[in-house]
Amino acid sequence: MTTSSTGARHRAARRPSTPLTVLGQSAGHTARRGLAAVAASGLVLTVAASGATAAPAQSDAAALPNVDVSAAAAAAAAAMVTTATVTVPADITWSVVPVDAQATPAPEPEPEPEPVVVRDAPAASRSGERAVLPAAEAAPAATTPAPAPAASSSAIVDYARQFLGTPYVWGGTTPAGFDCSGFTQYVYAQFGISIPRTSSAQATVGTKVSAAEARPGDLVTWPGHVGIYTGNGNNIAARQPGTPLTEGPIFNSSPTFIRLG
Repeated sequence: MTTSSTGARHRAARRPSTPLTVLGQSAGHTARRGLAAVAASGLVLTVAASGATAAPAQSDAAALPNVDVSAAAAAAAAAMVTTATVTVPADITWSVVPVDAQATPAPEPEPEPEPVVVRDAPAASRSGERAVLPAAEAAPAATTPAPAPAASSSAIVDYARQFLGTPYVWGGTTPAGFDCSGFTQYVYAQFGISIPRTSSAQATVGTKVSAAEARPGDLVTWPGHVGIYTGNGNNIAARQPGTPLTEGPIFNSSPTFIRLG
């Protein structure tokens, strides 16, 4: 028995061919670009698909007929969308308007006021002893008084008058504030005359003289008060809280006059 075998025929490998492939090979470079644009929009694909369906099946060896694609390329070129070109004159100029801007810093916050400490001070007494204020608590002098001249009746009065208007301060012994005995002690000290601190103690020093013999510059006192005699029934003294140092009449019917020095 003779056995014969026939081998199957195989086609040589090649690239797949489509109507678009043939159209692309037969068209020029510009036409191929147009076909690509039209194919992207689906126009040629639709035409090619319709033609492929209607055409009868042919042998693999048969060649496809030549197709004129010039009309399709022209239509594709006309369908291409181009971007408009914007031109600007060469001599155009640009200008910027300057803006004058100034930054204003925020105001600094104002410091809070310090709390005011109110201290209860004892009522002024003209008869009781008054304690001497420590040097650290004494208020500083508001102004520097003029130096005192040589001791004399008129010199003491003139020096005392420069403190008119000084506020009354209980226990005060400086030009920042006086009480009655603090004032007389301060003035006489400028002339080298030392007297005690309180009005009751000052009434016990020096030489007592009558009202007829009294002269300006003498110490005048009565219970609870002391001042400097200025003549004509007047004296200069720190009288009471709320009343500044003044010069005026002696409001006591029986004052005592004392000559110092």
